[in-house]
Amino acid sequence: MSLAQDFFSESARLQQAVFTENADNLKAAGQFIAQSIAAGGVLHTFGSGHSQILAAEIERRAGGLVPVSSIHDPADGWPEQIPGYGARLFQRYAYQYAVQAGDVVLVISNSGRNASPIEVAVEARAAGLKVIALTCLRMSRATTSRHPSGKKLYELADLVLDNGGVPGDAAIDAPGFDYKVGPTSTMSGALLLNLLTMETIEQLIKMGQTPPTYVSQNADGGAEHNEALALKYRHRIRRPI
Repeated sequence: MSLAQDFFSESARLQQAVFTENADNLKAAGQFIAQSIAAGGVLHTFGSGHSQILAAEIERRAGGLVPVSSIHDPADGWPEQIPGYGARLFQRYAYQYAVQAGDVVLVISNSGRNASPIEVAVEARAAGLKVIALTCLRMSRATTSRHPSGKKLYELADLVLDNGGVPGDAAIDAPGFDYKVGPTSTMSGALLLNLLTMETIEQLIKMGQTPPTYVSQNADGGAEHNEALALKYRHRIRRPI
């Protein structure tokens, strides 16, 4: 098979495994978030470096939840190994967007070893937030922490979602080449985040709540629908830069 075919086969296998193996934690995490939103809370997301892509995946999406706000890193992850930087990021963001006890934070880090995501989790817990980690457990357990505490992200979370990847992220052997290729963390991470959104919406409906979701801006009435909901959260969710 070609490398593309190998990657497709591995991707299909991984997607099914991620769905099955995270089912219980997805349901529990959806309950956390639904209870928070029902009480006026917000889901905050953070990812450093490449994980910033996933932090934004469920933010401002048609069919997704309105009260989702990503913690922006203006340095794009370059200082993620430096202790103290992540704590300052969270503290600044919490002040700007009125983070409150009862909110939930979703921290995304494939390795779970760098200082920034660890510190965001620590600061969030100290502020009374529930912490959900999205990480690669196989990789995280095989590495040492780069934070002075010696802790890794999954050890600091109330719930953990495992992206099912391998150490180093790349999952495909390339004959004639010394290194593996085909990273899987973004693909399986995006699946987990959207499954989590579905669980949250389902829980809100079961609670008798109307889920605050975006409608496509291109649908008739979509802009007006979105604007009405955005006004409710205008001081609590980050707007596009």
